[in-house]
Amino acid sequence: MLCLGDTRFACKASVMADEIDKDEFLETLRSQVGKTGSPMVARDPVNQSTIRNWCDAMTEHNPYYTIPEIAESGPFGGIVAPPAMLQVWTMTGLVPRSPGTNPAYGGDLQLGEQEEVLPEPSTSTYELLNDAGFGSVVATNCEYVFHRYLRPGDLVTGTTKVVDVSEEKATGLGIGHFVTTETEYVDQEGEPIGSMFFRILKFRPGTGKSKKKEPDPKVEALKAAGLDPDELLPAPEQPTRPRPQWNQDQEWFWEGLKKEELRIQRFTDDGTLVFPPANANPNTQSMEYDWVVSSGKGTLYSYTVVHYPQVPSFEYPLIVGLVELEEGVRIISNIVSVKPEQVTVGMPVEVCFPDTNSDDDIVLHQFRPAQPERVTEARTISDVTLGEQLPLCPVPLTPRLIVSTALATRDYQDVHHDRDAAVAKGSADIFMNILSTAGLTARWIGDWAGPDVVFEDIKIKLGAPNYPYDTMTFSGSVDERSDDGSVTVSFVGENSLGSHVRGTAALRFPA
Repeated sequence: MLCLGDTRFACKASVMADEIDKDEFLETLRSQVGKTGSPMVARDPVNQSTIRNWCDAMTEHNPYYTIPEIAESGPFGGIVAPPAMLQVWTMTGLVPRSPGTNPAYGGDLQLGEQEEVLPEPSTSTYELLNDAGFGSVVATNCEYVFHRYLRPGDLVTGTTKVVDVSEEKATGLGIGHFVTTETEYVDQEGEPIGSMFFRILKFRPGTGKSKKKEPDPKVEALKAAGLDPDELLPAPEQPTRPRPQWNQDQEWFWEGLKKEELRIQRFTDDGTLVFPPANANPNTQSMEYDWVVSSGKGTLYSYTVVHYPQVPSFEYPLIVGLVELEEGVRIISNIVSVKPEQVTVGMPVEVCFPDTNSDDDIVLHQFRPAQPERVTEARTISDVTLGEQLPLCPVPLTPRLIVSTALATRDYQDVHHDRDAAVAKGSADIFMNILSTAGLTARWIGDWAGPDVVFEDIKIKLGAPNYPYDTMTFSGSVDERSDDGSVTVSFVGENSLGSHVRGTAALRFPA
């Protein structure tokens, strides 16, 4: 039997990969299963400032979280914290500290009569994996159960137990072990407030599965000659989209796109709006015009899905839609951030300006599902139908969103804000953390369900990472409904790489 401090595991990953006794190592890892560490007391009580920062980052607008005057007349009788913040309060933060301490309450506040700080089994397991070369980490599963919503002044304590450590697995990210923990949360009175089932993958960077490619004869020939193909062969050129044609009379339109403005031609004699731009007013033949900036909002009037022939630089299947703008004109454009089977005539859409692999001086407009309207009035169970489809919700994945939501969840892992560190640990870029995914999921479902709905649990499983400069689109449906107010929603959030998140949420609506 090996102890956790065994120096045979405290060596470089390259050595560990060859010398590690996998069975003995797994036995050591699993020696921590079932063990519970010291309770972790929140650094601060639940407070309005942290709640507000979370809501800002998640674009959460439920007034019961931030507006006391409205919250007092709501179902909770005052301000409450978003339920998906449950884990946030006991996060370690940027500066590590010992379990059982709370600087906000007079420095070293010890829980109960406990005189010694127990070793943290999950931390010991992670450190052992780090020493064995499994230095990269990604969260894969999270299941929250909420017994009650937290209020300002509550002091949260979490106690974590290691539930399982998997045998060594070969995954797309790399070779590693899944570690599963369960945390029970209580308030300052010791009353249960919720629990969290959490699973992470600790893996060796650079050991992920990759698709086999046919060898390039030129590359193989240079390698055989002892030469470096990267230095001698030009980088493959990515084909750009066909360049649109225009003359000086339409320059104003293309200049507008560079400023992310969708401009519509307006003839000044009678205010007629025309698209595409014309030389003369179709009603009066006047040639005097200016332009207005469209709201960018509209509905899908018609569409087609192109499968073949396929033109390089376009992604297929390619959705081409005819959009009727709020201003009354219709415009042809690609429809993005949505699957063909999710597209319907009449669906609300909004303009966007993503990278379309065009020439550097060209910006093209596209349309995506519009941000759904937020329900501001209380919905009751009678308003919900079995099989009801939740509105599509695109979430642009900007670096700002990924970094700000990580900080709002008090997750300072460098892979969520430091690109160099993320790449060094086997990622293509910084990526969204699982707490942010849970928060955005709850915000979207809450916007559909209304402010008075109560979340009873959220269960999520992660897949493809959320990298910057992509878009994740939520979709979901009502899978279960009971007249007592209980509803189960299933959901998925998809980006260009595939499914980022799948899961369910149990809700309770007012009767």
